[in-house]
Amino acid sequence: MTERFILTVACKDQPGIVHAVSEVLLEIGGNIAESQQFYSPDSGTFFLRIEADATGSFEELEEKMAPVKERFDMKLGLYRKSDKVRTLIMCSKDPRTLNELLFNNHMGQLNIDVPLVVSNHQDLKQHAYFYGINFEQIPITKDTKPEAEARLLKIIDEYDIELVVLARYMQIFSDELTSKLAGKAINIHHSFLPAFKGARPYHQAHERGVKLIGATAHYVTEDLDEGPIIEQNVVRVTHSESAAELVAIGRNVEGQTLSKAVQWHTDRRVLMDGNRTVVFS
Repeated sequence: MTERFILTVACKDQPGIVHAVSEVLLEIGGNIAESQQFYSPDSGTFFLRIEADATGSFEELEEKMAPVKERFDMKLGLYRKSDKVRTLIMCSKDPRTLNELLFNNHMGQLNIDVPLVVSNHQDLKQHAYFYGINFEQIPITKDTKPEAEARLLKIIDEYDIELVVLARYMQIFSDELTSKLAGKAINIHHSFLPAFKGARPYHQAHERGVKLIGATAHYVTEDLDEGPIIEQNVVRVTHSESAAELVAIGRNVEGQTLSKAVQWHTDRRVLMDGNRTVVFS
């Protein structure tokens, strides 16, 4: 019986990396089904992602890759393809992005297990319940923010959460919380930034007569909306669309873009190269 494994590698570029990894896979009866690699001239880092079917066990793979990891000083990721990523989705009042994620996951397009949806409002409770997912409201104000974030961290621990997805969650994390979720939280925003900052960006865009509506999915960092970018998308619009229509178009693009970013992250296709991402799409 075979099982599919995913291996990700990031290390200083040097001879013999691919050969060493391939040799281990051969030793555990592995057959490479997919392989992608990239050398970053900016950082001197070599990136590799492999999917392989193997008759050997995951424990054998871990054991045999250990000396290879040490030899090349690798940042190594080893995963079972079948394992779903425990994911917490956070939202506020807008249902479009949440629905996109939950529907795509229901259809088997995302490799995530969502035990809980958290919101600072009650509005989207039924959207979670429709998919048989628990819902918890964590009200948050300026004065209660420390307690709210403490509750969130407790939830992440209790539910063994590996990824937090902000589906139009209209609150800003503290620097302390952001630091704890580094590389494990994904957010979405419209791509008009920094041209249209602040409230009602789509209305600002309408007033300026924009011709493209876009969205950016990125990792959450202390710098608001400036984390490493995972995915971006745009659609064309014309002068005939109203501000309300731009909002609707924008929300659709945001949902699709965030869903794609979650898919790539949970398929282990995103590797960090400093403040940039390498995405093996």
